[in-house]
Amino acid sequence: MLTYARSQAARTGVRAISPSGGACLRLLAAAVGAKAVAEIGTGTGVSGLYLLRGMRSDGILTTVDTEPIRQEFAREAYLAAGFAANRARFIPGRALEVLPRLADGQYDLVFCDGEAAEASSYLAESLRLLRPGGVVCFEGVFQQGRLTDPGLDDPRTAAVRELVQEVRESRQLLPALLPVSDGLLCAVRR
Repeated sequence: MLTYARSQAARTGVRAISPSGGACLRLLAAAVGAKAVAEIGTGTGVSGLYLLRGMRSDGILTTVDTEPIRQEFAREAYLAAGFAANRARFIPGRALEVLPRLADGQYDLVFCDGEAAEASSYLAESLRLLRPGGVVCFEGVFQQGRLTDPGLDDPRTAAVRELVQEVRESRQLLPALLPVSDGLLCAVRR
């Protein structure tokens, strides 16, 4: 069903995580024995399929997106891949309005693939949501090469640079910037 989800992403202009990035998400979900995962940016379900494949068989993916039609594509992909309907909870809306309603310290992994300008706020919410030993991941950190270009200081690139610095300097996190997909910034909550 990855083919279906990727074709819907291409058709609707949604950037989907690469196979290498998805494989990392699946691995991380399996490594932490993820039972509860929060995802910011459902897209058409590509990353969710990888996450669900790595999660425990009784795990639940909570996924947030501003576009309900994308969530319908994801729901179709998950069901066609054989995941029971109760394995994913779809919440339409802006992440920063939805995340505060989720329970503190109850998530094993938080995957952030939303608005770059809100990345620091996603990090703050993720720290609240994650249990100790949980993992937070941010997709697209390299910004298609923009992150390392010192001549670029547009708001999106500046926000991602700020996020990288915050994660690197946080005493609560053990970070790694993985050179997969368009840069996958991951960190374990201590």
